Amino acid sequence: MSNEIDSKTKRDKLAPRREPYWAPLQKGAAVGFRKLENGTGTWIARWRDDEGKQKYRALGEFDKFDDAAKAARAWVESCEQGAKTGVTTVKEVCEDYVKALRAEGRHATAKDAEGRFTRLVYGEPLARLPIDKLRATSVSKWLNEQIEDDEEADEEDVRRSKDSANRNLATLKAALNRALQHRIVATDAGWATVQKFPKVGARRKDAFLSMEQRKALLAACPEDLALFVKAALLTGARPGELATLNAGDFDKQLGALTLTGKTGRRTVAISSAAVAFFIEAGKDKLPAAPMLATAYGQRWNKDSWKKIFKDAVAAAKLPDAVVMYALRHTAISEMILAGMDSFIVAKLAGTSVAMIEANYGHLRHDVVTAKLDRVAML
Repeated sequence: MSNEIDSKTKRDKLAPRREPYWAPLQKGAAVGFRKLENGTGTWIARWRDDEGKQKYRALGEFDKFDDAAKAARAWVESCEQGAKTGVTTVKEVCEDYVKALRAEGRHATAKDAEGRFTRLVYGEPLARLPIDKLRATSVSKWLNEQIEDDEEADEEDVRRSKDSANRNLATLKAALNRALQHRIVATDAGWATVQKFPKVGARRKDAFLSMEQRKALLAACPEDLALFVKAALLTGARPGELATLNAGDFDKQLGALTLTGKTGRRTVAISSAAVAFFIEAGKDKLPAAPMLATAYGQRWNKDSWKKIFKDAVAAAKLPDAVVMYALRHTAISEMILAGMDSFIVAKLAGTSVAMIEANYGHLRHDVVTAKLDRVAML
């Protein structure tokens, strides 16, 4: 039988019709070209199962016959191996996974998975892809887009976002692997090679600075950086929030700062020592001027502070693990150790109570234990 569709020249001469023009691939399988009225066309695959029923699969648009035939053969092969013949999207796979978890009685896991899929998958192009057309490049792109790596993000922010992205990837892979186990797709080539970010799961160690270490660090910093470091220790604010702080964001009468960062804008109370510090730092500055600037009058960012902060850490003989985020960690730790309520600390730090408890709960237990020790039980 002559092949009417194996070249563009032949296809251009075909009359438009709904019924595809077919070319056989093997016994029981064929690839077809549906000619449209506008002169273009789409490709479709056909396969006959063991019961003699014809199954069809839309392949989309291809410029070359060989590419369409290759896609058709891949689909036919997956059908012969027992994969589902119809189109199942990534979103449908995720939804089925959540239903399966609930059926198994794993309601907490189902709720967590559904939340991740709702936030990160269902509204993305990835969700609309047929699972057998999923590619590792698409999954990698989805994973990398979750990483916080803008000008305000410090090393700890990036670590945390990578750690969170790893958990999201694990949940998505669990749903995709279930689809593989149930023969909805014939291979895991579309996601198996996508790896999680390495060495980002552990909370940074040696991030708390003792009073002696803080003094040594301030003494080792150049004057402009020392002001930035001191502001971080006095407030517990994120480095990026201090970098964007304007002189007009300080209210001397209320003793408060308005900070802008990853969680939006918030106005927080500050200590008397911090009030005195910002009065001096903002002296003679216009409201729109940076409250804390480099020696050149520019705003700080992670590129401008990274090297000189690292040099100061080395000069102060502090652990290599100490980064700018350690100042925020130290300030929050001191608030907890002083007995401040987690809710108040969370509001001041611009985070959640759950995050405070997860990262600083051990300090809260120490405070409670110390207070209990002062109570005479026996």
